[in-house]
Amino acid sequence: MTLRSLLSDITPGVDVVCYHTIEEYTAAAPVVAHLFVSAKVLFENMELFRPLLRRTMVITEGDNTPFAQSGIRTIDATASESAIVRQILLIHQAGHPTGRHPHDMHKDGAERKNSDEVSLLSQREKEVLALLVKGYINKEIADKLNISLTTAIFHRNNISEKLKTRSLGRLTIYAVLNNIVSLSDI
Repeated sequence: MTLRSLLSDITPGVDVVCYHTIEEYTAAAPVVAHLFVSAKVLFENMELFRPLLRRTMVITEGDNTPFAQSGIRTIDATASESAIVRQILLIHQAGHPTGRHPHDMHKDGAERKNSDEVSLLSQREKEVLALLVKGYINKEIADKLNISLTTAIFHRNNISEKLKTRSLGRLTIYAVLNNIVSLSDI
């Protein structure tokens, strides 16, 4: 799973654009919400990124870096998919502490509800999804919900079909952003 697809899942409706060089980025002069850059790119272009550090996330190899100690937000590219998803969700939560993203709001400040999203999963599917993203395997889900293993697998397949993914990272993002589980639960 790529960082780009994870970011697209977290911010539907927002363009995620990749620039292959700093020259390409500066020529485009984009208006961006967040920048994801490698440590090398940041060091080589510190004058460009210094005013943008609040919106910059540095992609590192390992989490014990000078960036983390200096308060710059980092994403450890060597971490597991679930750890990377958690890091991205923590960054998202820091920027949107109410859990609401600006694209989810009407101009008057009321929360916009997508009727498809509200009824996409049944209550039982939400229960299965919550246990799944918390790390339970099919047998444990079945035992916890007092259903058969076949029924647990059936619900899991329905969830994947409805959300159009089998990726645990994407399922986790969906569950957190739709308040099925709390970030602290995963």
